[in-house]
Amino acid sequence: MQQSLVMTLLGEDRPGLVDALASIIADHGGNWLESQLSRLGGQFAGIVRVEVPPEKEQALVLALKNLSTRGLNVIVQSDRSGRTSKPHSLNLLEIVGQDRPGIIRQISHALAEFGVNVEQMHTECSSAAMSGETLFKARAQLSIPDSCNVEELRRTLEKIAADLIVDISLAPLQTAAQS
Repeated sequence: MQQSLVMTLLGEDRPGLVDALASIIADHGGNWLESQLSRLGGQFAGIVRVEVPPEKEQALVLALKNLSTRGLNVIVQSDRSGRTSKPHSLNLLEIVGQDRPGIIRQISHALAEFGVNVEQMHTECSSAAMSGETLFKARAQLSIPDSCNVEELRRTLEKIAADLIVDISLAPLQTAAQS
């Protein structure tokens, strides 16, 4: 049975970082399963999940940590959670409005109070087409537990949106029960 590993990466962006990472994983019999990699403010940042034969796990982890000598810091965590989750629904949250500090803080606080898990999130700032003002945009995939009062959550998010003068939409993606 393969061992699943999750790693985070951070280093100054330059060509060849993904190649170095992929080569080490392949050299240790690993299989690259999923990832999210980005250039953020001149830094290369990402999260990667791989599978590796158990007998090669320690050697792979050591080789990945040695990438720090080449300017890439890698933190590796074994994915041995074995936890089962309660039934939930997947929803898409989208936020658009004039950029200001505290948008994510207020939204994430409300989500946490309702027991909602942020599974994926992408945020960006861009220039508005007509006015040129800075727009903040966020798109998040949320796991909402079946025990959550979605209408109350929606009202709370709409109140925050009105206070911040941003547009918020919350829509179901699909229903899933994971075990």
